[in-house]
Amino acid sequence: MEFGWLSILPPVVAIVLAFLTHEVILSLFIAIFTGTLILTGFHPITAFTSVFDTHILGALYSEWNLAILVFCLSIGGLIGILSKNGGTSGIADAVSARAKNAKSSLFSTMMMGVLIFFDDYANSLIVGNTMRPITDRMKVSREKLAYIVDATAAPVSSIALVSTWVGMEIGLIRDGIADIGLEMGAYELFLQTIPYRFYSLLSLAFVFFMILLAKDFGPMWKAERRVYLTGKVHADDARPLMSDINEFEGPAEKRRWINAVLPIVVVIGVTLFGLYANGGGLEGKTIQEAFGDADASVVLLWASFSGIAVAGVMSLAQRLLTLKEVTDAFVDGFKSMTVACIILTLAWTLGGINSELGTQTFLVEKATGVIAPQFIPTLLFIVSALVAFSTGTSWGTNSIVMPIAIPLSFAMGGAALVIPAVGSVLTGAVLGDHCSPVSDTTIMSSMASACDHMAHVKTQLPYALTVGSVAILVGFIPSGFGFSPWISLALGTVALFFILKFFGKSVDLEKN
Repeated sequence: MEFGWLSILPPVVAIVLAFLTHEVILSLFIAIFTGTLILTGFHPITAFTSVFDTHILGALYSEWNLAILVFCLSIGGLIGILSKNGGTSGIADAVSARAKNAKSSLFSTMMMGVLIFFDDYANSLIVGNTMRPITDRMKVSREKLAYIVDATAAPVSSIALVSTWVGMEIGLIRDGIADIGLEMGAYELFLQTIPYRFYSLLSLAFVFFMILLAKDFGPMWKAERRVYLTGKVHADDARPLMSDINEFEGPAEKRRWINAVLPIVVVIGVTLFGLYANGGGLEGKTIQEAFGDADASVVLLWASFSGIAVAGVMSLAQRLLTLKEVTDAFVDGFKSMTVACIILTLAWTLGGINSELGTQTFLVEKATGVIAPQFIPTLLFIVSALVAFSTGTSWGTNSIVMPIAIPLSFAMGGAALVIPAVGSVLTGAVLGDHCSPVSDTTIMSSMASACDHMAHVKTQLPYALTVGSVAILVGFIPSGFGFSPWISLALGTVALFFILKFFGKSVDLEKN
């Protein structure tokens, strides 16, 4: 059954209500009920019961979703232990000794985000939770921390040569080029699209310049100005997705950074080896093939509970905590993630309803009208961003748009147009994800940074749209005419520098 324009009503309701009310859970629930009402032929009682016994339970029946929920909760438990045993305080002490100001702590945050390239979920949760005590000490707003965490998660993981994204991206490319008979390897085409990921690459440049120049604009400047004037890292009426866990209150000599760093290194190490082993690397597959074929949700569970075990043993061995205190710390951290996990579950539920309504397909069909071949990359970038914004999923967007993008671009411009077209889809989905209040990765960034979710969305939106606009003007439009992507990247980087230089403001008005 085709629902036409009704298919976009649930995501529109969710997004509009989230912006108007700041009540994300209520907005998502009303959107889910709206979608279920449409699916049940506008029978309110049937729709209400179906919300719970069909759609929410359906989202929780997914092994992937359940594993990610347990991973989020377990990471919260790990952070709870690391906070109570003095590990996070030790990291804060160590970094603070070198990070003399907010700028150096933000550069450290960015570098950590780039280095944890293998998975965007793990990236957000590890970077946000690790750096939050440090940026708090340096009087950085939670909104800015959340933005840097978000801007170095999916943009990095989606272009990394080895990551949990690679399998999805290469699989979609492989299917697409097989349908059109293009003589090119899927991984080879994937590599050639990297220079055309204008939004992802320019987002990293924007974050670098924002930190370097210490300038902001729009809602982010107001957030930073608030911290500068009052010292408050979030607004008085903020509702952080993750509650702050009480830090270690013991003597300073027991605040040891190794007690946090080693468990986190174990999480990263087990994730990398687990992806390789789970994907068949021990049976002879290449690293790229193994990472692409691995079940990341299972591997992340191995990693998080390995980190918990190491943190617990270290706490007991050094007599920093008793067994009961380790358990209590884990439970406290576990509970701190409850609200975020509720929002994630509702976001996934809405995504399932959107799929049943055909929201993605409808948006793609309406957006792909009659257009000159030179503007295909731009069109696909905008379409992918709109679909991801409406549905809150970049992976779902790629799965819907890519099967249309490859044959369309090949038919209108040959193999030369396929490469920028594929790149535009993959990075357009990241832009839409960054702008959407119902995106799972955006929610996770708010969660890991203990930031009010709508405050994160509102402060990030102008930055994402600025980078996206530059990507269109100097990247996707010229690429449709055969312009070199490297020159476009250079021009885009310069453009972003001057935008921040001349339109950004320092929170210390005397420096402007």
